[in-house]
Amino acid sequence: MSVIIRYLLMVTIAICLVPVESTFYGTATFYSPYIPSACFGDTNEGSYVAGVGDELWDNGAACGRQYSVICTGATNGGVPQPCTGAAVTVTVVDYNPGAATIINLSPLAFLTIANLNAGSVYVNVDR
Repeated sequence: MSVIIRYLLMVTIAICLVPVESTFYGTATFYSPYIPSACFGDTNEGSYVAGVGDELWDNGAACGRQYSVICTGATNGGVPQPCTGAAVTVTVVDYNPGAATIINLSPLAFLTIANLNAGSVYVNVDR
């Protein structure tokens, strides 16, 4: 085998071994309290938690998953620049079937990424 073919084969194998990241796009809002929750019942899972809609729920497999959420912009004119520029990592504890938002954050998690007065914001959600 030529050196070039071996090199291309090694690069192809390396690319196949890299984990695939999934990014979801949508809106986020906040909600409290998350006890009881669909995933953990009456157990308090902390302050950085979320409920997810159908797109992320994965038939319940989302319970306990962690997602990184970052605000990308305003959904309304109330707060024109609501994003803080920070990302937050949340643990999925609840299910919001039929929700208009992709993710509902705990108030502290939402406050990390955006102004609470915005009510809802556009977000990227990475697994």
